[in-house]
Amino acid sequence: MRFHSLAILAGLLAPSAAFTTTQVFTSQVRSIPSSLQSTVESPTFTSDGAKQQVGNNAFLNKDLMSRAQNGPGIKNEESLKIGIVGAGLAGMVAAMDLADAGHDVEMFEVRPFVGGKVSSWKDKEGNHIEMGLHVFFGCYYNLFGIMKRTGGFDENLRIKEHVHTFVNEGGKLGALDFRFPVGAPVSGLQAFARTEQLDVGDKFHNAVRLGTSPIVRALVDFDGGMDMVRDLDDISFTEWFTQLGGSRGSLDRMWDAIAYALGFLDSDSISARAMLTIFMLFAIRTEASVLRMLEGSPQTGLHDPIIKYLEDRNVKINLSTPCRDIVHDLDEDGKPTRVKGIKIGANEEYKEFDVVIAACDVPGIKKVLPESFRKVDFFDKIYKLDTVPIATVQVRFDGWVTEMQDEARMMDISGDQSDGRGAGIDNLLYSVDTEFSCFADLALTSPGDYYKEGEGSLIQAVFDERAFKRSNEQLVEDCIKQLNNIFPSSRKLKCTWSSVVKLGQSLYREKPGQDRFRPTQATPIPNFFLAGSYTFQDYLDSMEGATRSGLMVADEVISRADGPNGLKQQAGKNRETAAKPFFVA
Repeated sequence: MRFHSLAILAGLLAPSAAFTTTQVFTSQVRSIPSSLQSTVESPTFTSDGAKQQVGNNAFLNKDLMSRAQNGPGIKNEESLKIGIVGAGLAGMVAAMDLADAGHDVEMFEVRPFVGGKVSSWKDKEGNHIEMGLHVFFGCYYNLFGIMKRTGGFDENLRIKEHVHTFVNEGGKLGALDFRFPVGAPVSGLQAFARTEQLDVGDKFHNAVRLGTSPIVRALVDFDGGMDMVRDLDDISFTEWFTQLGGSRGSLDRMWDAIAYALGFLDSDSISARAMLTIFMLFAIRTEASVLRMLEGSPQTGLHDPIIKYLEDRNVKINLSTPCRDIVHDLDEDGKPTRVKGIKIGANEEYKEFDVVIAACDVPGIKKVLPESFRKVDFFDKIYKLDTVPIATVQVRFDGWVTEMQDEARMMDISGDQSDGRGAGIDNLLYSVDTEFSCFADLALTSPGDYYKEGEGSLIQAVFDERAFKRSNEQLVEDCIKQLNNIFPSSRKLKCTWSSVVKLGQSLYREKPGQDRFRPTQATPIPNFFLAGSYTFQDYLDSMEGATRSGLMVADEVISRADGPNGLKQQAGKNRETAAKPFFVA
């Protein structure tokens, strides 16, 4: 879930303390990854807004929140007719900015609801169903800006204690407790030093390895540290961690759970760059590891305010309307040169657009791109991105699963226990002794839509590919059994309802060597753009990554809309050429 249960480690560094965080915050150097330098020079990014989301300074730029909150701040002279394929978070964010810039936007979504990988909906009995467990970290500056813009931030997010708790077999707890009078990196150092999750030997080996990591360099030279991290995409986290002293015990008892929460892969399989990128941010920003969760479901707390914002600006959202084909021109070599429109729905209705944005996930973009696009290396690289399967299990009980101290309180579901008043742990939880590395009791963490009077816990847990092929019934049984293993007292409780949602292709597989295949939002086709959390932005495949990509693609379209060679003029010339009669002498 990286959408997002990652939580570590604001500073877990060795005792190297001759630094101040103000040195880091003044860095103004933007470093573009070498894998993108040729495209940037040619020129892929033309807008200042997109450039601000790229490079080392993007990690430290809190001003991104105000940019997302205030909108593009530009009204184009020319109004483009824009079609957006996909109504996930990236597509909706792009539509917000483009509508504010004066464009005519229409969206097409294959599902009967918006949200993409952050989707939720109600079943026939009124239960809210989700595709995953969604956690908001304090470094989601762009997403928070969008929520402030739509009026959903203060009302719809619940802040949690600055503690990340591990639940082990037999109910033994371990924690990374970041509550400390001094912020990052000191708060992370003490959290790591005091954690019960590792024994003394593993703590020592962690200190040795992390003390030689790019994170330490970044505390005095952020750009140098980040450049080192970017160069670690070709090896796994385990390879990096064990090179200079990291222990297998640390991987087994802590880092694997974090890796699974980040990208549904273990430490042996996930890129070192992916892990260290997040640790870098958490080490420098105290608020980065603070957790928030929605008051209720994603549809209620995140998507509905965005939908209202879009509808108020005349953006049309077509649900259950898949894109069947992208209509385009070809050059003499059979390569695409310009997109003319799209065919949508069961009847393949043709719609003409000045600009088309494919705001899809990885499996979605592979399905929607015409075969001719693969003749262009830019698009062909996308097919080298793999994905991971997940299964989200929701299980409701007749008591409070995570309450282990007071049996009477655990069994008490009488009266109104809404607004998080139920018993147990009101936070995201991790475990290395279950197949779901992170989980939460939504009746406590997000009670607005998930608490039901007279009912107890609603545990939501996400299984990765280790369990994906099992039947729904088996997954529910396994989930309950594993919950009983880490919460022994919960064996006295009964399951009253369950749900399983499987995604055969979820996040892109963040294994070593994949970052180079992530495409930029602007493409070699002048009026065709990409958005989605898998596309390039200086974050990972997450809600924040999706938001960043949506803002970036909007900025790119807005920057290219006007002028004699702008997108509007190009569209007009193309229509004029197509309309001219053809005479044969």
